[in-house]
Amino acid sequence: MQIRTALASVPAARWRMLAWIVPSLLVFAVVVVLAAKGIRALPAVQDFLTDYPGRSEPPAGTPVGFPLWLNWQHFLNSFFLVFIVRTGWGLRKKQRPAAFWTRRNDGMIRTKNPPVRIGVPLWFHLVVDALWVLNGIVYVVLLFATGQWLRVVPTTWDVFPNAISAGLQYASLVWPLENGWVNYNALQQVSYFVTIFIAAPLALVTGLRMSPGLAARFRSIDRVFPMAVARAIHFPVMIYFVGFVIVHVFLVLATGAQRNLNHMYAGRDDDSWLGFVFFAASLVVIAVAWVLAKPAALADLAAKSGTIRR
Repeated sequence: MQIRTALASVPAARWRMLAWIVPSLLVFAVVVVLAAKGIRALPAVQDFLTDYPGRSEPPAGTPVGFPLWLNWQHFLNSFFLVFIVRTGWGLRKKQRPAAFWTRRNDGMIRTKNPPVRIGVPLWFHLVVDALWVLNGIVYVVLLFATGQWLRVVPTTWDVFPNAISAGLQYASLVWPLENGWVNYNALQQVSYFVTIFIAAPLALVTGLRMSPGLAARFRSIDRVFPMAVARAIHFPVMIYFVGFVIVHVFLVLATGAQRNLNHMYAGRDDDSWLGFVFFAASLVVIAVAWVLAKPAALADLAAKSGTIRR
């Protein structure tokens, strides 16, 4: 009954939009696959694929396998990103919050200016953002401390033609030969590098620029970094993360789900079901948290660090 009511509340315009978007995406996907297959049949392209098979040789000393901390990081990043996107999309709608939160200006955190009142949804968004950034800092530190950075940072120029090769192979539905336990293919390496070292910092910098309380203090840099520019960048970066996750999950499941999930969640290179079990458990945790993160529960949680007004 609740599902039926929720579906009935969706505006008719959105249904009409979906009725056009979904078939259009399917047609676009078919066109891309057919075009890729046609391009692959060209002799010059076949020579290109031979010269650049889609992967670069890893530098000497590159670690093999996935350590336990990387498995935990993968889950935590997924968990935080789900709620960052959920709260970010909710804020995008600009609906009036059911409750507002004001930080207590006492204890360890004291400022000269009075705290800014914000909606509880924005408070939750900022809290999840802060946890995601903290987790990201730990990730980057461990990445360089353990040498795992060699797997995601391109060190030779041939990574770019190899990335094009891998992309063409994916598009033609003939997956590039790879062993992610040892080395990512070039397209994976480039996409991971962009996500970690370009998209994530852009999300952080633009988010700070837009943050209530800090925005007023940053008015002196309006000429070089206006608020409008931050907004124009922040939302597309969120869309990038959503697209990255969708493609990433699809390829994980389509190119050997059991082995890939073992790499990502169990830190082992075999075809057992342990990684799938951990993956399923992580989805349960995310689903439970999603259900529990109701406005009333969030207001009660926010009240522990500030004053709530409805």
